[in-house]
Amino acid sequence: MDFNVKKLASGAGLFFTRAVQFTEEKLGQAEKTELDAHFESLMSRADCTKNWTDKIYRQTEVLLQPNPIDHTGARIEEFLYEKLDRKAPSRITNAELLGQYMQDAAKEFGPGTPYGSTLIEVGECERRLGAAEREFLQTSAISFLTPLRNFLEGDWRTISKERRLLENLRLDLDACKTRLKKAKQAEAKAALWSEEVEKAEHELRVAQTEFDRQAEVTRLLLEGISSTHVNHLRCLHEFVEAQAAYYKQCHFHMQELQKELGRLPNAFALNSTHSKVPAGSAPDADGSPVETDTLKIEEVQAPATGTRKAKVLYDYDAADSSELSLLADELITVYTVPGMDSDWLIGERGNQKGKVPVTYLELLS
Repeated sequence: MDFNVKKLASGAGLFFTRAVQFTEEKLGQAEKTELDAHFESLMSRADCTKNWTDKIYRQTEVLLQPNPIDHTGARIEEFLYEKLDRKAPSRITNAELLGQYMQDAAKEFGPGTPYGSTLIEVGECERRLGAAEREFLQTSAISFLTPLRNFLEGDWRTISKERRLLENLRLDLDACKTRLKKAKQAEAKAALWSEEVEKAEHELRVAQTEFDRQAEVTRLLLEGISSTHVNHLRCLHEFVEAQAAYYKQCHFHMQELQKELGRLPNAFALNSTHSKVPAGSAPDADGSPVETDTLKIEEVQAPATGTRKAKVLYDYDAADSSELSLLADELITVYTVPGMDSDWLIGERGNQKGKVPVTYLELLS
């Protein structure tokens, strides 16, 4: 008990001495040991690294999980699993849930109807997009977020602890310098103070040794920030690769979806009642409708006026001989024929001719 009281009293006295030294420095009444310019530069670089790493980490979290507090309680669940040091279970993404709803709705509306069949295709695409998103989130969390968090919660806390210790030892050192200065001033007035001077000099030597040792430890930790930058650079490249792979998958799935939708029945044409000509048909010589499926494409002639240039947006594989396969970014000539489905045009590329879906084209003036 006596030991604890003495230790507590010693700690309180040390704290008071440091507080006095700090206050006098702020008031300009005491000298302060300055660190060299290189050391100051290392500390400034470390602070900058910490601040920007923290901002990048938090904003990446927002990017990967834009609604942390939602009805699913996702963030709370992840927090609990993290504190229990257990892996959180894989959670269905919003896109996957949307896809499931669409496919369930298709069963109710009838999968054979235009709307139902379209819901099935779009729903399946959304589920694939959701699966790609989940893989991207998992990869990004492991390769990018985790290293940043490890630095903030591990390396930086160690650096901060050693810097606080260095500052305390610096205050002790300067307090010893102040005591020695005062002892020498008293010695000049009375020789009886020589013992106090020797004691102050001894305390100063001890404080200087401890300060120099701690300064070297802190310097090594601060120089390690360069290795942190190298590690974070590698993680950043991995994050970019994961992001690029994710968007590439999304682009591929959407292209495939557009191709599928181009082959499905046109609900607008099926529901139209204002036209007597069925969708996808053209009138013959006596004015009666002729299905474009039976129309010989090679016999279709381009009109004298009304042709336009169009840029192909996506690759398209012809479903039959009446259609024209397309390659992205190529230019073709397009026009329509009377009574033809508004979602289709006749496309020409050199001697080749066939039906092409409008959704795959950008019409040029």
